[in-house]
Amino acid sequence: MGELFSFVSGLYFRGKLAYARAFAAPSSGLSGSFVITSTAGLLQPDTIVTIEQLREWAAGEIDAMDRRYRDALDRACALLLPRLGDAYEIVLLGSIATPKYVEPLLKVFGERLFFPAEFVGRGDMSRGGLMLRAVEAGKELRYVAVVNAIRHGQRPAKLLPLVRGGKPPIPS
Repeated sequence: MGELFSFVSGLYFRGKLAYARAFAAPSSGLSGSFVITSTAGLLQPDTIVTIEQLREWAAGEIDAMDRRYRDALDRACALLLPRLGDAYEIVLLGSIATPKYVEPLLKVFGERLFFPAEFVGRGDMSRGGLMLRAVEAGKELRYVAVVNAIRHGQRPAKLLPLVRGGKPPIPS
């Protein structure tokens, strides 16, 4: 699934997948990262996908008001919660500016839901590029709790072009 989504979504999902693979901490037999789907809740990126599943997801909406999406996501989060133990943080690498991810995840994970502070004001492609640069530099982004965080802000300066073979700078 991760490879398929990277192909379909391009830079944005490729950045998320590379970042999660580089920095996610596996826990209780779990890969450490999950993909939010429109009708199947949370799935690990190495999940094998059938064409039927892909069609079902394509027909669904990732919308906090869509019952199919919310029921599947709520169910998956409820099953995940007891497997995480006490010392965990959930880091959301998706959009923080809209309620489609934040509302359902915040309801379940509360103060343990974080996001990269550098995401504020960035669009999808910029976030994808930022995550790829962080992976290349071997430097994890700075996380802040979603609860009471400022999630909307001015657009930051454009990322510097990626330097092939070198370490690109990470905006602070």
